[in-house]
Amino acid sequence: MRILFVHQNFPGQFKHLAPALAARGHTVVALTAEKNQQSTVTRTFRYPMPDSAPDPRASRLATTYTAMTDRAHRVARAALQLRDKIGFTPDVVFGHSGWGETLFLREIWPDARLLVYAEFYYATSGLDVGFDPEFTRSDPATGFSVTARQAHLALSMVQADAALSPTEWQADTFPACLRDKITITHDGIDTDKLVPDAQAQFTLPNGRVLRVGDEVLTYVARNLEPYRGTHIFLRALPDILAARPQAQVVILGGDGVSYGAAPASGTWRETFLRELEGRIDLSRVHFLGRVSYADFQRIIQISRAHAYLTIPFVLSWSMLEAMAMGACVIASRTGPVEEVITDGVNGRLVDFFDIEGWSEALTHALAKPEDHMALRHAARSGIVENYDLSRVCLPRLIRFVESGA
Repeated sequence: MRILFVHQNFPGQFKHLAPALAARGHTVVALTAEKNQQSTVTRTFRYPMPDSAPDPRASRLATTYTAMTDRAHRVARAALQLRDKIGFTPDVVFGHSGWGETLFLREIWPDARLLVYAEFYYATSGLDVGFDPEFTRSDPATGFSVTARQAHLALSMVQADAALSPTEWQADTFPACLRDKITITHDGIDTDKLVPDAQAQFTLPNGRVLRVGDEVLTYVARNLEPYRGTHIFLRALPDILAARPQAQVVILGGDGVSYGAAPASGTWRETFLRELEGRIDLSRVHFLGRVSYADFQRIIQISRAHAYLTIPFVLSWSMLEAMAMGACVIASRTGPVEEVITDGVNGRLVDFFDIEGWSEALTHALAKPEDHMALRHAARSGIVENYDLSRVCLPRLIRFVESGA
């Protein structure tokens, strides 16, 4: 078949799927945003993006829809060139619904089977919006903007022949009238590469070498922000550091904003550290920013306790990757996490807002690593059994594209 992937940050969730389909003899092409710098072996075309975002004063509640339809229009014009100048007509188009890129592709290729990656459907309550009262505005207009934000997601799903979600919880965020279109298959975790390593070590910027067996507490997020519970984790640190004087804390994540609002000034990390000034021994807390994937792997392999927090939102690959490496994961008791972790079986769960509970659970994991060995083994076993890339997820993903089911 001729297969077109559409993703503004390709390969994104299609990193393994696209080359696997090409290896099976299909013609695989990608369409992505012109500024995307991700490397890929897939033949890739690019569409231009506008120089500026829509003016909220002009588009009001339709700001997101305006941005998404503008992107969709540019994708469609690029698709026309693929069709008319290069002569490419796909049998299957598979795009991510989150950025509206597939909205007009039916008009270009009406006979192609249209698949969408259904990652998350926003809601005015019960999910991310309003979950954390500390960052919630008591303004009814918030609900208006969230409802308006659903427009491109709903339209993308209505047009699709079938959709894919990585987890049951994420699929269930979609309305019942659309839910039946969704197949559940995760993108996959490379459990052959992501393994425990008793010889792993990592050199901190200050020259200190951390090794397996050291008292290392880790935390990972794309960006350090409230959606991933950075504030809760940092607020738990004073008691942990006081109880465990040998502990070293390694924090990975940038200072941008992936989800939600930006702080009033500076970065969220600066905001929370000002709040905790004088209460945290920063000589033992190492903010490493964004690191290479190899460094991420080594850091998790030496971790004695790994904290993962998220509000009810998209589940991070990093939590599953940490479990694959046999990490002792202490995670938030929120919907997306509970689909994977059972408290006391393959990890520990703590109420998202329970700062004292976080301090106690993480301190115990640092102090008594022998008590958590069974959790580590079960964590890896569960990922191998249910989320393994080559043996579980990739065959299902290939079947979804080739047969639509």
